[in-house]
Amino acid sequence: MAREAYNERMKGTRTYLDWAAAAPVEKKTLDAYVRSLGVFGNPASPHSEGRAASDVLEDARVRIARLAGVKSDAVIFTGGATESNALAILGHIHALTDTGRTPDSMHVLYLPSSHASTRGCVELLQKEGVQIEALSIEGGIIDLKKLASQIRPETVLVVLEVVCGETGTRFDTRAIRQVLDTAKPVSRIRMHADASQLPLVESFELTRIASDTLTLDSQKVGGVRGIGVLLAPRQVPLGPLILGGGQERGLRPGTPSPSLAGAFATALEIVHDTHTVFSVQAKAMRIRLIEQMSAEIEQLEINGGKNTAPHILNVSLLGRDTDYLAVLLDEAGFAVSTRSACVTDEEGSVSVRTFTNDIERASSTLRISWGPSTKERDLDRFKEALIRAVRFLDRNTL
Repeated sequence: MAREAYNERMKGTRTYLDWAAAAPVEKKTLDAYVRSLGVFGNPASPHSEGRAASDVLEDARVRIARLAGVKSDAVIFTGGATESNALAILGHIHALTDTGRTPDSMHVLYLPSSHASTRGCVELLQKEGVQIEALSIEGGIIDLKKLASQIRPETVLVVLEVVCGETGTRFDTRAIRQVLDTAKPVSRIRMHADASQLPLVESFELTRIASDTLTLDSQKVGGVRGIGVLLAPRQVPLGPLILGGGQERGLRPGTPSPSLAGAFATALEIVHDTHTVFSVQAKAMRIRLIEQMSAEIEQLEINGGKNTAPHILNVSLLGRDTDYLAVLLDEAGFAVSTRSACVTDEEGSVSVRTFTNDIERASSTLRISWGPSTKERDLDRFKEALIRAVRFLDRNTL
């Protein structure tokens, strides 16, 4: 009866606060997608219908390349961030193997708090015999001195993410690139960065990030789900993961979707034009929300490093069942998550566990993430709902 009474009190308008998992599709993006659905030809076909589809696809490629500051042939369309990460990581190692390198002669450094798609690739490389080593994180910051000591003559790749999708932690990729270059390796140590969470709040220009390859995902920026991009200039050795066609420089066989590509380019252009203003607004909203929650909720810990993306906030509500809390908030009209959508319930927050080495803290997380259409009053309403939900849990937990 207590829960039914709670639900009745909290009924109201829904507020979406899980942008880190998937952003709402922008109207202009959807319009671009629908318009291009009539271009039904195969982009590889020589006839008029095929050329029309190819024009849409290549226009999207050029537009994304312009935003990233790269040549258009560096834009490789994939099925999403997971595939982009796999192509960058596994594809690079396989390309080196094709030149005669053996797996055990290669060393890869990786960020242990990264998305499951990255960690899964690294685990596969380890099974194949590649030497794998985790980067050291202290206070949400990659230990650069330790990184310098980890570099070996056989180090070929460093894998990380620009913004942690679970905590919003912003890693300094330029500082990492400087350490790699200072080490004066025999050949360039390549760096791959997943930047899926970045475009809402920062430019994703490749030279600015200082990475050799970069992952982007349509669903994280208001595009239509089902397409991603790997930014990969031709000088980066890559091999395909699947065979059967010559599309996307021979790296990604299969017919690409012009309509998805066009919508993705439109979404990236929108966030490129708005990210500076949104970043300032989101930072102020984040500070205010933290102050309000901290004043009203006991045993609340803020997760993440000193530098964070302003639109992602991860907190631990110690001693509470945050999975149940997320359900209560959902029924009250607020969509939030407890961790990345790509990890199992048993793991808790991989990132928080990595940062804090605290199982209780990692198992009681709540992630709130928002975008340009989120208003300050939305977060105010959420804060009130969260306080009520936490108090309800505290009263009714034995």
